[in-house]
Amino acid sequence: MSAAELDDLAATFWDDFLRARPTEAHLLGDYRFANAYERADRASEDADVAALRDVSARAAALDDATLDAAGRLTRDVLAHSAASYADVAETRLAEIDADPIFGPQVEVPIVLPMLNLPDRDVAAAMADKLRGVAQNYRDRIERLREGLAAGRTPAAFAVADSVEQLDAQLASTLADSPVVAALPAPPESMSTSDAEAWREQMTGVGRVALLPAMADYRDALRDVVLPRGRSDERCGLGAIPDGDRAYATMLRFSTTTDLTAQQIHDLGVEQVARLAEEYRALGPAVVGSDDLATIFDAMRHDPALHFTDGQQMVTASEVAMARAWEAMPAWFEVLPQAPCAVQGTESGPKAFYFPPSADGSRGGTFFINTDDPGSWGTFELESMAFHEGIPGHHLQLTIAAELAGVPEFRKHLHNNAYAEGWGLYTERLADEMGLYSGPIDRIGMLAADSMRACRLVVDTGLHALGWSRDQAVRYMVENSPLAEAMVRPEIDRYICTPGQATSYMVGRLEIQRIRAAAEARQGARFDIRAFHSAVLDNGSLPLGVLDEVVRERLPA
Repeated sequence: MSAAELDDLAATFWDDFLRARPTEAHLLGDYRFANAYERADRASEDADVAALRDVSARAAALDDATLDAAGRLTRDVLAHSAASYADVAETRLAEIDADPIFGPQVEVPIVLPMLNLPDRDVAAAMADKLRGVAQNYRDRIERLREGLAAGRTPAAFAVADSVEQLDAQLASTLADSPVVAALPAPPESMSTSDAEAWREQMTGVGRVALLPAMADYRDALRDVVLPRGRSDERCGLGAIPDGDRAYATMLRFSTTTDLTAQQIHDLGVEQVARLAEEYRALGPAVVGSDDLATIFDAMRHDPALHFTDGQQMVTASEVAMARAWEAMPAWFEVLPQAPCAVQGTESGPKAFYFPPSADGSRGGTFFINTDDPGSWGTFELESMAFHEGIPGHHLQLTIAAELAGVPEFRKHLHNNAYAEGWGLYTERLADEMGLYSGPIDRIGMLAADSMRACRLVVDTGLHALGWSRDQAVRYMVENSPLAEAMVRPEIDRYICTPGQATSYMVGRLEIQRIRAAAEARQGARFDIRAFHSAVLDNGSLPLGVLDEVVRERLPA
């Protein structure tokens, strides 16, 4: 197969990938599938797997001799990506997918306002998209029934919490419901009367199609699934048929390594022990003590170390990112063109990032959950802003999206270990760059590390070693400065999205190892700016492929 044929295969993969994930396409500014929403039925999943397996097999069969270095890199990433997504789909975890952290009742109100409507045609397509959301809810009901028939059930708490969220949404008036409140803005070209008519149409679709589907989904969760949900004592994947194999698959997907659950668990225990010493070194300057329990208690409970207002959090993040932006040229050769905004939200995880749209209509956005400001330590904000914004995800994802001369899928598809590993790497990099305001903010860097190190321990504990929900909570409370009120939703997230939480620290440690190896090879010739270019300017890579790229770019 020639290089041109490889380009065609990459384009086919990306088209099929986005067709199966039309909301992702819309967020990227690709409006070809604006009238569609993700299907969750078994037949669509099977079709997606078949297409992915075909691409992976065809890519893996390509002969090195027919490709240049850039082609071989695309071939390797394509084969790995297609196979990995097929592997995940074949775990059939959709059959146990009840999720109060990232479920549709949480995701839809966050994503809908971010869907740009550039013209009347795309705006009109939103009616079918909302009907697609309704169908997605109905697909989920059938998948849960399939799971029950196979003896596979979600964790009971996840079902109960999802029911509570749906109850609240369904109890609101239609005008205040997520269906209407989350609608994106109509095109500027629409007249006032046309915009009002469009909103009335969308509201009608919500009333007739979406709300009844949400109610049916809620009823199925409450009446059919909840009575058979897994207990808190058996909440991990190891408690369901074929759960051990499914978890091993999720670890490979999230880390892009072959590390076993036990190896990842042991790695986490080792990192937790190292962090304890760093806390003891910083403690006297922050809380006047080097006693670990005293340090953690102050970080949890001292009012002076916590926010009181959501806008304070947004402003502190903006200030930190502005300071980081000024320092970028000394550490990076290439800077992104798209801006990064900070936006408060009262739903979803603590913080998350949406990349810019490919058409330039929307910049990157760092979302920070301001629902409970008092639960946020002032020391947390700077490391979080550096991770999610600059020089973290915004730099990494935007540089990838702005790459020239690479297939489109390599600009937007990302591996968790690479992406989250980079985000966590930049928290420590920010310390090298002198970006933290003082010891308090530096201890926040350690707090972020504690969360990610504990994740290695508790994620594997829950899903591979038989830990209970409370056992995981206790470990994280005892080994990090997070308060129990913050730990419990974190643990619930790991139960609902197995393996994903391991990607951060595994990726960070591997990027640091790759950098140390390059420094050892090159000695005085090592240039940190060149290293960062080697890591960032090929898009998201499996960690093994990243290692090869850096070795080629920064040889001895």
